[in-house]
Amino acid sequence: MAGRAKKSLVLASLAILWCLRSSAQTAQVLPEVDTYFKLSSELRVSFQAKETREAGDPIHAEIGPSLDFYLKPLIRLKKATEFDLDDSKSRPLVFSVGYRYLPQANNAPATNRMEPVVTLNFPLKGRFLLSDRNRADLDWRNGNFTWRYRNRIQIEKTLTLRSYHPSPYASAEFFYQSQFGKWSDTAIYAGCISPIGKRLEVNPYYEHQNNTGKSPNHQLNQLGLMLNLYFSVR
Repeated sequence: MAGRAKKSLVLASLAILWCLRSSAQTAQVLPEVDTYFKLSSELRVSFQAKETREAGDPIHAEIGPSLDFYLKPLIRLKKATEFDLDDSKSRPLVFSVGYRYLPQANNAPATNRMEPVVTLNFPLKGRFLLSDRNRADLDWRNGNFTWRYRNRIQIEKTLTLRSYHPSPYASAEFFYQSQFGKWSDTAIYAGCISPIGKRLEVNPYYEHQNNTGKSPNHQLNQLGLMLNLYFSVR
């Protein structure tokens, strides 16, 4: 795919995100757009633009690219993810490294984040898929460094409703934060991934967070909407 086409796709993703952001102010939805470019059978590059609120942080934007490296697919994993547009789910091991720029409100210093991620995928009976994502957020802000480790366990299953193949899922994520020196946040998610055509997935979800980093505990209930776009440059 030509560089101009890639740039157009990224700009389109940001435009969609901006529209969602405007509506989110009243609908209380956290919007996210992820655009994936498959470079080979073992490598892809992606670009993410989203609003998020994690581990008790205020709502903020995250923008940046990632590189994903795959192992070869497993037959049982391919069967469990037959209708999923995200072919990384058919790989037993995925290693990713990403960069995120997090602008702050009121002219506060922005955060620069590195995101190394290791994801393990396991096929279960009944064509269920279990994934274990291990991620580190390495943050630099105004000369200060902080980090947190995040472990997310997710189970999902693709259903067949005639020609429609939604994938409902549930997951739990646990956060260890260096500034508190403890496991300080738990997030529970429930959602459904719905493919639309050959390149687009829509993923609405509900999230409940319980943050114990500061006293008293702080709980959040949020809605999210993810749009995933998939392209191949081979």
